[in-house]
Amino acid sequence: MTGPLLLGVRHHGPGSARAVRAALDAASPPAVLIEGPPEGDALLALAADEQMRPPVALLAHAVDDPGRAAFWPLAEFSPEWVAIRWALARGVAVRFIDLPAAHSLAAESSDPADGEETDEGGAEDRAGLRIDPIAVLAGTAGYDDPERWWEDVIEHRGTGDRDADPYGPFLALGDAMAALREAYGHGGRDRDLVREAYMRLQLRSARKEFGDDVAVVCGAWHVPALEEKTTVAADRALLKGLPRVRTEMTWVPWTHRRLARHGGYGAGIDSPGWYGHLFSAPDRPVERWMTKVAGLLRDEDRMVSSAHVIEAVRLAQTLAVMRGRPLAGLGETTDAVRAVMCDGSDVPLDLVRDRLIVGDVLGEVPDSAPAVPLQRDLTRRQRSLRLKPEALERELDLDLRKDTDAARSRLLHRLRLLSVGWGEPVTGRGSTGTFRESWRLRWEPELSVKVAEAGVWGTTVLSAATAKAESQAVSATALGEVTALAEQCLLAELPDALPVVMKALADRAALDSDVGHLAQALPALARSLRYGDVRSTDTAALGEVAAGIAERICVGLPPACTALDADGAAEMRGHLDGVHTAIGLLPEAREVGERWTSVLRRLAGRDTVPGVIRGRAARLLLDDGRLEEDEAARLMALALSSGTEPAEAAAWIEGFVGGASGGGLLLVHDERLLGLVDAWLTAVPAGAFTDVLPLLRRTFSAYEPGVRRTLGELVRRGPAATAGPARSETAAPGFGPGLDEGRADAVLPVLHLLLGIVGTTGDRIDDNNLAGVAR
Repeated sequence: MTGPLLLGVRHHGPGSARAVRAALDAASPPAVLIEGPPEGDALLALAADEQMRPPVALLAHAVDDPGRAAFWPLAEFSPEWVAIRWALARGVAVRFIDLPAAHSLAAESSDPADGEETDEGGAEDRAGLRIDPIAVLAGTAGYDDPERWWEDVIEHRGTGDRDADPYGPFLALGDAMAALREAYGHGGRDRDLVREAYMRLQLRSARKEFGDDVAVVCGAWHVPALEEKTTVAADRALLKGLPRVRTEMTWVPWTHRRLARHGGYGAGIDSPGWYGHLFSAPDRPVERWMTKVAGLLRDEDRMVSSAHVIEAVRLAQTLAVMRGRPLAGLGETTDAVRAVMCDGSDVPLDLVRDRLIVGDVLGEVPDSAPAVPLQRDLTRRQRSLRLKPEALERELDLDLRKDTDAARSRLLHRLRLLSVGWGEPVTGRGSTGTFRESWRLRWEPELSVKVAEAGVWGTTVLSAATAKAESQAVSATALGEVTALAEQCLLAELPDALPVVMKALADRAALDSDVGHLAQALPALARSLRYGDVRSTDTAALGEVAAGIAERICVGLPPACTALDADGAAEMRGHLDGVHTAIGLLPEAREVGERWTSVLRRLAGRDTVPGVIRGRAARLLLDDGRLEEDEAARLMALALSSGTEPAEAAAWIEGFVGGASGGGLLLVHDERLLGLVDAWLTAVPAGAFTDVLPLLRRTFSAYEPGVRRTLGELVRRGPAATAGPARSETAAPGFGPGLDEGRADAVLPVLHLLLGIVGTTGDRIDDNNLAGVAR
């Protein structure tokens, strides 16, 4: 061949990668030029480092605005990666020739990754509809699926024929793209004209330096533009006046999931795991794939034998012949796996798609790669705490009494404050004590950008989190923001930031007179006091602020609960629950608790308060033992009396027994309350029943299925209590009228063993003790 060797590829295509390697071996060019940002030239040598394991990506970000960033991902099966490794292994010059990231990041309407990732992928440009070259070629060939056409023509192209022309696929694809460019012009890609002008200039420069035999690896869409005869002046005119910003670039780990189009990044492939397998498998790719699938399903305790593998391979090959395909592709193998190994079910097949077809591989970059100081500090802490970033989501349970777990907790909380969402707190499966924490961890490539953004706050995780907390405290305008920030500072153990946060908290609390804001702020403060106890933090100042807020809530809450609409009443009910829990956690809980009990009594007995709040106040008093059962029944009878509007009565029921607070069990075990509700419900007029039905359904649907079933059985048998406070003398059908002491005594030995009660098996227990054991 004479002139430059133009190798038009599809990004992240294993067939293209194999063809590029074969063409480079045949041509042995003196230099390799690759579509990519020239700022990455200084980093290319790292691709040969033993610690570098794809998938990885070049990350460029603006120095003055780290959030303005772009990625250029490369997988093991990317043609560009194969070309880079080929050149480095042979000492051949290798360079990037695409438009610099300094220009790409400066363009307000540009997608920095567009030139790299969507040359062959259909998308819609701001300037108009963009064509999909692969879809056009596939349709011309009679295919309705562009991916299937590409697999048949490129990915499944034989590699064992040594006499095959290594340049043939590139010449054919180049001619096809030339025809498309002639018909569609730039195809709606206005920015490509600028990029291609820059690439032509770089190609001219390389030819002067290395001769005409240089090789170029770029998206096939660009090949006709690089062959186009233009002048240097014309190309420079297209580049004149382009905006630019100062940029920094490094390598960062990438994932197969982010290479997938449906994973949120338009890389043009749906199945990176499958493509990686096609590239790495030395032979018999279908047989090796089925073996991987069988291993995965066996790990999930599914019965998959060697016979299943053999049958699945046969079925995939048969489907390929029936569909006229040269080899079994992903469609055929997936259909075979579903039929043979998954018994026709898509449930286990979804696992195969997630773990193998897409995959959760996370790349690695060497320590010598450039990084902001904050990233280096984070990496050191990850290693010292044995917290390895992983692409696969996993749960981490921490015991804060252990030094290592406490340090892990601090790191994760500090990263959350810096908006680096590596971990999210979840409700633990074990102990609910304050010394336990559970996290859900998953490292996403975009978090590297978040770390770069957070680098403006400091060079270490601790200093950056402290600086950001202080800044947020000063700029916060709402009391709830400052209380949440105080809680974060205690969780993250930021002692230097606490004085600033506490001053802001005291100032906001003194000025805020909105009871809703105060009620919203108190739970976070109460939790912070508990966390301080666990972490041995001095929270005296925080306790004083919390006690002051609690006092102000006690004064302002009753008038704030009057004249509320339905939405306002529902919101205030949530505040009521939060404040009630928070007051129980305060250091001076007894003194404040007495005042709070008085507030609840006023709310429960005041007619001007919405029913949902009155009912909730009564329930909180009952649960705390501050309200006798007879008094609770009296309040319910008043709320459900004939003079009360059905909607208001239904709201009272929702407040009293609604939600997931054990209201269903209360009705199961208290016959009088169930009888009152049953009597009221049967007396609701037909015209009003449809109005209260949604509210009642919402109340009772929150109960556990077993609770709902028991309530239904009790109502079907007939209430064991009337609507009044007096109990019925006869029990409901199926229940005895009283306690059968003989049968009760028979279970005492078992209770002794289970509960560790001191005594002999012959001891009798009176009714009170038996009730205590039952409770």
